[in-house]
Amino acid sequence: MTQKPSSDKLITALLQSIDPKQIAEEGARQTVELLLNLIEQLNLKIKELEEENQKLRDENNRLKGEQGKPDIKANKKKKGFEKDHSSEKERKIPKEHRKTSKNQTIKIDREEVVVYPQEKLPADAQFKGYEQVVVQDILLQADNVLFRKEKYYSPSEGKTYLALLPTGYDGEFGPGIKALVVSLYYGKNMTQGKLLEFLEDIGISMSAGYLSNLLIKNQENFEAEYQEVYTEGLASSPWQHFDQTGARVGGVNHTTNVICNPLYTIYQTTRNKDRLSVLKVFQNTTELEFILSELTYELLDTFHLPTKWINQLKLLPQQTAFTETEFNTLIDEYLSKLGSQYRTRIYESAAIAFYHQQSTIPVIKTLLCDDAPQFKLLTDDLALCWVHEGRHYKKLSPFVACHQKVLDDFLERFWKYYRKLLAYRDSPSRDKARELESEFWRLFTEKTGYEQLDERKRLTAAKAFELLLVLEHPELPLHNNPAELAARTMVQRRNISYATQTEQGTKAWDIFMSLVATTRKLGISFFEYMRDRISQIGHIPSLGSILRDRSSSNPFGWSWIPE
Repeated sequence: MTQKPSSDKLITALLQSIDPKQIAEEGARQTVELLLNLIEQLNLKIKELEEENQKLRDENNRLKGEQGKPDIKANKKKKGFEKDHSSEKERKIPKEHRKTSKNQTIKIDREEVVVYPQEKLPADAQFKGYEQVVVQDILLQADNVLFRKEKYYSPSEGKTYLALLPTGYDGEFGPGIKALVVSLYYGKNMTQGKLLEFLEDIGISMSAGYLSNLLIKNQENFEAEYQEVYTEGLASSPWQHFDQTGARVGGVNHTTNVICNPLYTIYQTTRNKDRLSVLKVFQNTTELEFILSELTYELLDTFHLPTKWINQLKLLPQQTAFTETEFNTLIDEYLSKLGSQYRTRIYESAAIAFYHQQSTIPVIKTLLCDDAPQFKLLTDDLALCWVHEGRHYKKLSPFVACHQKVLDDFLERFWKYYRKLLAYRDSPSRDKARELESEFWRLFTEKTGYEQLDERKRLTAAKAFELLLVLEHPELPLHNNPAELAARTMVQRRNISYATQTEQGTKAWDIFMSLVATTRKLGISFFEYMRDRISQIGHIPSLGSILRDRSSSNPFGWSWIPE
């Protein structure tokens, strides 16, 4: 006996077959479009309510001492569920894979001739040379040294003279093991517990306390190089990538900031993630300075600060740099009735104005990031990430078939346009720039009839200047992936070691994670770098000088140079 389909299935099948474009009568077509968009809104609302209801039920069960619904992942993703919001597949152009010889990059440490047993050769065998085979191997063994330090005593001076250990051999451990430990901890994300196990396996006896001190304390020389890398990195290009990720310090939420370009990466952890904290990162300082200038008042107009407060500010000393304490005192004394929100806006405006007029550290002209509010107004220009923008469209989940097709067609056009921008970066011209700008407005202003998509397009169009800044400065990347990947590295570090407990430990994380990322970008082995610095051999120049040389030979800001 044939089972009749349920009414719900019939309705769903009918909805999926409707295409408003096939309706000739305009009034009927508009009515159908309106109803389909209403269905999309209701479907979205139902999903949100179901999620909220499940959370409430789980919380109710928890309060009763029970457990909520288990989060069991399905073996296979169903269509329409757990949608992948990544845009890597769409944005990348497939390239033909070509296998290259790995032997070209292998350093040969020694050569050995393998002899064929003469007794097994026939009498007429003739020698025809050698066939080369490269085999990679490693020796892991302890190199424990008993140093016999010469000791002399001078009776006339009453003084003892004792020979010094070679550089890097202080603290009962040599430079090799120190470099290896730091490299494995920061560069390979090993935990301190696993490091101690590894050292024991190869015959090295190190206490947990010594290991912790080695990884965290007495890092003044590395901190100095970290500071130099940051200054030279900021000077190497007028634009910088920026991103933020969460951190925990002593059980308290913090924020790790990532700033980078193709030559370097710097991590810096702050207590907050607001605009003032970002300014501290830009200036590599823990204490901001403030100034009341023309730029301050321009920013206050943008923030819509009431005129009465602006007039009060103009009575204070102008064009004078204030420390945070001094500025706090002034505001408390002369604007005591100022609300907290307006007070924050004044602090932000005065701090931004000081940042742009100071000369201690290079000023970033363009920040490449997402459109979080704390990044806005800090630099002359803001360039937004196209991959972030594409992610918004990937998050749309239309229920009706015709809307699914509309979204798929739009996404195809979206990534075709993205690839045109990539091609423009390789060969820019004014004519191409005008064509791409016109195409942008066509792409993001055309109505599709799918309201959620049209609203999303309207929001993208509002960011036209930030998304199309590449037409003016073709060297700008189109995405913020370098900063996002760097932030993900810190997330992996956090997942493995969870958190730091002290400010000193946090600073050590920032310093060494920055040096790891920077040496990799400069093509330097972090292990060799650590061994060079600990032994004070001096074979590897300072990272700041390498960065400076690389940036001078490969300028990242040629379009900013006045003609």
